[in-house]
Amino acid sequence: MKPSEFSILLNGLYPDLTTPQIEKLCQLKELYQFWNDKINVISRKDMDNFFIHHVLHSLSIYKIISFRPDSFILDVGTGGGFPGLPLAIVNKDTSFHLIDSIGKKIKVVKEVCNELKVENVLAEQNRAENTKGTFDFVISRAVTRFSKFCPWVVDKIKEDSKHHLKNGIIYLKGGDLKDELNAIKQKYHHSIYHLKDYFEHDFFETKQIVHLHKK
Repeated sequence: MKPSEFSILLNGLYPDLTTPQIEKLCQLKELYQFWNDKINVISRKDMDNFFIHHVLHSLSIYKIISFRPDSFILDVGTGGGFPGLPLAIVNKDTSFHLIDSIGKKIKVVKEVCNELKVENVLAEQNRAENTKGTFDFVISRAVTRFSKFCPWVVDKIKEDSKHHLKNGIIYLKGGDLKDELNAIKQKYHHSIYHLKDYFEHDFFETKQIVHLHKK
């Protein structure tokens, strides 16, 4: 998909986005292509589907929530910056903290943010359990099983909610999640949003957003 085609798609899916926001989102592929040739942060075979598999997949969270300007979001295992960086572009007054244990990936995030002048992102090489501060939401994309992930971040989530969704975890994941959710059902409420309800592309057929919050 060309940037011009993605721009048209974004205009249709997210009519509230500004022209500068769409332009930044469309510039991402060229920047990641440049850095991917130096530092492999995204599967090379996946670059052809970059806009759908990475940018639009990240923006699916924006279909269920628009973060308030005064909120703080932690992206755990961000890799090259997903889902946090596209969400930071469209939630430009929200503070995003993107962490990953691999330093070269965080270097790419910083360089892309500098190039696009995305100023509401703090990118850091770190692990969730060592990250300071508390956040309204923890976001992530298929890092590990819920039973392992939740204990890493549960104490990082603020108690007082100010969004229509309760403070908690917003997790992008595909496939059958029944066993994973059963393993944590005594401690967490969950809601599931099927991405095929928002996007027509085949890639989203089995993809979901899971919202978790403590009971």
